[in-house]
Amino acid sequence: MINRKLIRIKTVQVIYSYCLNEGRVFSDSQAAGKGEFKEVCRPELVENNLLRSLGTAYDLYNTMLTLMVEISRLALRSYEAQLNRSKRLGLPEPSRKLIDNRFMLQLEGNRQLQENRQNQRIDWSNEEEFVRSIYNKVMDSDLYREYMDTNVSTYEEDREFWRKVYRHIIIDNDSIDSMLEDFNLYWNDDRFIIDTFVLKTINRFKEDSTDEHPLLPEFRNEEELEFARKLVRQSVMGAEYYRSLIAESTRNWDVERVPVMDRVIMQVALAEITSFPTIPLSVSINEYIEIAKSYSTPNSGRYINATLDNISKKLIAEHKLTKSN
Repeated sequence: MINRKLIRIKTVQVIYSYCLNEGRVFSDSQAAGKGEFKEVCRPELVENNLLRSLGTAYDLYNTMLTLMVEISRLALRSYEAQLNRSKRLGLPEPSRKLIDNRFMLQLEGNRQLQENRQNQRIDWSNEEEFVRSIYNKVMDSDLYREYMDTNVSTYEEDREFWRKVYRHIIIDNDSIDSMLEDFNLYWNDDRFIIDTFVLKTINRFKEDSTDEHPLLPEFRNEEELEFARKLVRQSVMGAEYYRSLIAESTRNWDVERVPVMDRVIMQVALAEITSFPTIPLSVSINEYIEIAKSYSTPNSGRYINATLDNISKKLIAEHKLTKSN
């Protein structure tokens, strides 16, 4: 599930935190506010922090899946209350369509999700008031009214209903964002990627899916895990070299005036550019420009693009950088 885009973002975040809090001691110029560092190299610490941070992103994936399950469980409790009332008053029984939704029954019974939810930070069953607020939005939506227009539906319609609920009611929901932020400050940064994985997971369910149906794994394969480990270690171990390249490329600009985040982004970018010959140069540069747009200043993208381009051309001319494609 965890892809290289998320790995790059998380690596930048942990290196930035490492720079500010754990891995370095301030030099005299830093004390004077000039922003230079002396590094105490602890790559194993940063690697552990990265893997832990990626693990919390996978936790968010499971948390968002179980939110839908808890909404459905609340729907069942509401149905049972309505059924008792109807029997007591001699009224027609309420429709079972929502609580018999076949996709949701599959998701709720999924063994992998049941195992994963034991390690989640949020137990939605303890947040009934909050879940009820989301449930009420579902009940008040046109999606629900359209879905309930008939008493029967195909499996695809059942699955599509919950896909639309997730896409239109759960994504970009300010109350959910606030709830998640209380548990993990970085979860809202992760949402835009994790939400795509949740939607992909919904689409992967089929009518004949059993309770053994696999959810997305934390890492797609060992190669992705190795990419994460190597990227963060090279970022730390080669930090002085990468900073010297940046300083040489900014002779007409005081490097101490460059935001720390920009320097960290370029440090990680150079670790990737110089350590992964099979990743095209343009791919690496473009990925870190996008990170800069989200996490640094409005002008950072242009500056980082120009600096990385100049450094790469210099390394290629000196035969210090070779790309296999």
